[in-house]
Amino acid sequence: MMGSRHEKIGIKQVIRLEWMDKVLSMLLAGMSEALIRQELDEYLSTQKQSGGQGERGKKTYGMAIGALSSWFSPDKDLIHFRNDALKLARELPKDKWLPLHWAVISAAYPFWFNVAKQVGRLLNLQDKITQKQIFNRLKEQYGDRETIARNARYTVRSFVAWGVLKDSDVKGCYVKGNKLLVSDSKEIMILLESGLLANEEGKSPLNVLLAFPGFFPFAMSTVTGAFIAQNSQRINVARYGLDDEFLKLK
Repeated sequence: MMGSRHEKIGIKQVIRLEWMDKVLSMLLAGMSEALIRQELDEYLSTQKQSGGQGERGKKTYGMAIGALSSWFSPDKDLIHFRNDALKLARELPKDKWLPLHWAVISAAYPFWFNVAKQVGRLLNLQDKITQKQIFNRLKEQYGDRETIARNARYTVRSFVAWGVLKDSDVKGCYVKGNKLLVSDSKEIMILLESGLLANEEGKSPLNVLLAFPGFFPFAMSTVTGAFIAQNSQRINVARYGLDDEFLKLK
């Protein structure tokens, strides 16, 4: 399953934050997958990708359901991870759900996380970045296909819709959004696990993952390998060197 997840692109529409919120609210209310799909079918037919309302054809809005299903229909190997994210969501107000959405969609669609990684790397180098720079970096990884550019465009526009990236005064040019502080250790652990799940090798030094550019929207507090070892049933923690720690999916 891991390989196929890493090969799919799948962000075929702008995914709006309020759509993710709606899906998670329905899931927390105990609605079945069939009911959620039915409700989404009705809801998305009136929701524009750019925000606001207007009629849309099923062929168009139906493309958003795949990414939204990261919450309500995860791959088998992501069910326990999704369940832990769901437990955290129950304890948080809706306006604090964004990091959980980021984790769940990154694990289900590593392409999302890879676009974020390139955006984060560019933002580490300069204040303003262009769509062309992002696409050029993705071409090196995925090849020069129109599908990649199109899906990357939808992903970047989703980042803007979520407020983690902002349009600048020049078209196709972006600046950083406001960083979101993530200080809860279990929430940080879910984000770190999503980074491992988005990485085909499923492993990384802890200090590298905490500062990974794919998490560019977040300012994460430090979490220790000991905490992860005690609280995660899916991550192995190994020490190497004097005080470095290495994480690997079990």
